[in-house]
Amino acid sequence: MRHIIAVLLENEAGALSRVVGLFSQRNFNIETLTVAPTEDPTLSRLTVTTSGSDRVIEQITKQLNKLIEVVKLVDLTEGEHIEREMMLIKLKATGQHRDEVKRTVDIFRGQIVDVTSSIYTVQLIGDQGKLDAFISAIGEAYVLETVRTGVSGIGRGDKVLSI
Repeated sequence: MRHIIAVLLENEAGALSRVVGLFSQRNFNIETLTVAPTEDPTLSRLTVTTSGSDRVIEQITKQLNKLIEVVKLVDLTEGEHIEREMMLIKLKATGQHRDEVKRTVDIFRGQIVDVTSSIYTVQLIGDQGKLDAFISAIGEAYVLETVRTGVSGIGRGDKVLSI
């Protein structure tokens, strides 16, 4: 089962490396990883997406909590949460296909952020399913390049990850 784990960790050199090292030492796969400083410049928020049984996820969270740099963590998938990912995608757009691509981008509420005579670069934000559905709808034959940020997530309502 897919899990999204949000971690507050000290914003210092080597902290991210130790978290990633923990996953690789135990042969756990990281599907996506995003990290950035928080409103407190001494802390970073790391969001990691991984898959595994409840036992495996429990093992991961226990091992993460043992790291000195980890201040607090939560498995977002245990409760209601919001997740988003951003994708930049270059698409072939020539002739009458340009209008079809534009309509599909509009349907998915994307933005065309760069235009050339034969290529549209599109920005799309949503959950993983929405981004995958866009690629499927547009047709992989028209996709030239894709860049995705990985999942960022936050708990719904008054559920807060802070110290």
